[in-house]
Amino acid sequence: MSSKLPKRNDNRIIIHFKQIIVTCNYEARRRGLHKLQLISEARKICPDVVIVLGEELGRFRDASKALYKFLESFTWSGKVERLGFDEVFMDVTDIIDYNEALLNPNDLSHSFFQLRLKDPTIGFNFDASCVSPHWYPASNTQPPAVITDNQDTLSTRLILGSHFARYLRTSLEEQKGYTATVGVSTNKLISKLVGNLNKPQGQTTLLPPYIIENGNSLSEVQSCLESNVTQFIDSHDIGRIPGIGFKMAQLIRNHVLSRPAEFEMGLIYGPTKESVSVRDVRLFPGMGPEILESILGGPGAERGIGGKVWNLMNGVDDTEVQQMRKVPSQISIEDSYIRLDTMPQALKEMQMLATSLLHRMHTDLMEDDEGHDANGGRRWIALPKTIRLSTRLRPPLNADGTRSRSFNRTSRSGPLPGFVFNLKESIGAIVEKLVQETLLPMFRRLHPQQSGWNLSLINICVTNLLETASDDSSGKGRDISKMFKRQESVLREWKVEDRDVPPDPKPDRGELHDRAEPSAGNDASEKTIEGSEDMLYPTQSTVLDNVQWEEDDLEENDFERCTTCGASLPAFAMPAHERFHVLEE
Repeated sequence: MSSKLPKRNDNRIIIHFKQIIVTCNYEARRRGLHKLQLISEARKICPDVVIVLGEELGRFRDASKALYKFLESFTWSGKVERLGFDEVFMDVTDIIDYNEALLNPNDLSHSFFQLRLKDPTIGFNFDASCVSPHWYPASNTQPPAVITDNQDTLSTRLILGSHFARYLRTSLEEQKGYTATVGVSTNKLISKLVGNLNKPQGQTTLLPPYIIENGNSLSEVQSCLESNVTQFIDSHDIGRIPGIGFKMAQLIRNHVLSRPAEFEMGLIYGPTKESVSVRDVRLFPGMGPEILESILGGPGAERGIGGKVWNLMNGVDDTEVQQMRKVPSQISIEDSYIRLDTMPQALKEMQMLATSLLHRMHTDLMEDDEGHDANGGRRWIALPKTIRLSTRLRPPLNADGTRSRSFNRTSRSGPLPGFVFNLKESIGAIVEKLVQETLLPMFRRLHPQQSGWNLSLINICVTNLLETASDDSSGKGRDISKMFKRQESVLREWKVEDRDVPPDPKPDRGELHDRAEPSAGNDASEKTIEGSEDMLYPTQSTVLDNVQWEEDDLEENDFERCTTCGASLPAFAMPAHERFHVLEE
C-alpha cells in the first residue's frame, strides 16, 4: 500500500497503531525497523522515519478491495481468497490445465498463454521451456519441460504458473501502480512461504521433486533423502508456519527444549530468543501426530490438531482456495493497552471500539439502494445476530520483576439489539445506547469488581451474520419490496389501460337504408365500427374479409349475375343463392 502513502527521499515509512508498529516498508526494515516494535524504539534507531497513523483503515480497505477485483478478473473459476489487506491466494488450476493442452512440445520457446477462455486472441507470448525467475532451490538447474511422466508434467505446470505470475505482477504495476511478490506452488501453505524468498517485487517457484519415493538401492535412497518441499519447510522456525499460531508454537518449543523458550525483552508481542526449526521438531525423538496431539490437545483445542500440525510441518495443506463471500463471517474490532485498570477508562475504550465497529458494519454490510431514499439510499445486506465482548487480563509482576505472557481471553456473548440497524438515528446515539445497555452489563459480568483488574486487550465482535433478501441470487430469498418498486417499469409494455369510451351514436334511419344487404356480395361497402371494447360486434365484416381474400384468386369469368336480384356472385355460390330466393317465396 506504500504507493499511496507520503513520500520522503528514501521512503522510510512505518504505520503505527497507538505505540506499536503494525507494518513498515522494506526501506524501513533495512534500517532496522520491524513489525510490533515500539514507536519510541523506532525513533531512536531511525530519527527521520515517516510515521503514518494506521487507526483509520478506510483507504487501506478500499485499495485492498480494488486490487482483489483486479486479480479476480484474471481467473476463470473465481477462486480468489483474500488474506488480510495485502495478500491473495489464487487457484488457477483450470487456466493452467487449458494452456498445458495448447503447448507444442516441438516449439516450447514460442508458446502463447491464452487468458480468456472464449477469446484465443487475448494472452501473451512466453518461453515454456524455462521457469520465469526465481526458483527454489536456487542452485538447481531448471527442470525439463517435457510431458512424459508425472514429475515432468508437474514441472511444465509450474513453468506455466510462473509465467502467469510474472504477467500478473507486471499488469498490476502498470495498471494500478502496485508492486507484488508471488509464490508459485501446488498449495496455499507452500506458495505463501516460498513467496517470501525474493521480496520485494519478485517471485519464486518451488521446483520438483515434491515427493521422494524410496529407491531400490541404498545409494539411490541416500542420494534422495529429502524432497525440495521437505528441505524448504525444514529451514523455517516452527512459529513461521501458517496455521501454527504463537501459542501452539510456544508449546512445541517448550517440548523440544524441555523448558520454556526465552522471549525478547521490551516487546509487547514478539519472537523468542531461541529458534526451533521445523526440522528440529520433525526429527525430535518420537515426534509424530500422536505426540503433537498430546502437546496441543485439551479442552477447547481443535479436534485432530496433532495430525493437522504434523501435515503442515511436512508441507501438506489440503485447504481449498475459497471464493470471497459477499459478506464477512464476522466483524471484529480490538485494541491493546499497556495499562487499563479503571472503569472510566474501560468505558471510554468501549465507546471508541463500538464507534469503529459500527462504521465497519456500515461499510461492509450495507449497499446502495436505488430508488429508495427513506434511509439515505442505503440498505443492509446482512444482519449480525450476536455481539461478543472479550477481554484479556495482564498478569501481575513476578518476584524478579518480569511479567509472564498471557494469551487467554474471557468472553461474554448476547443478542445484538435491533436498534443498531436504525439508519435514521446518529451513530453516536446508537453507540451510547449500545455501550450502556449491552456492553457495560457484559463487562460487569466479566469483571464484577470495580477495581483490582488490569486489562491488556478489549475486543468487540459481531457474528452470526444472516444475509438479507436481495433482488438477485446472491442473498437469502428475493427482496419483495424491490420487486414492487420495479414492477411499474418491468410490466409497462404489457399494461392494459381500462378507459371509458363513449358509446357509438345511434345511426339515423337514412344511414340504415344506406347499408347494403348481407347478400349484396361484391357491391357491399364495409363500414368501420367504433365504440366500447365491451360491445359485441357483428361478424359480417370478418366474413366479407375472408370472401375478399378468396376473390383475389378468382377471375372475372368465374362470376355469375343473379337474374332475380342482379347480384354478382361466384359460380359455386349461385345455386345456394337461388335457393335463398326460393325460400323467400
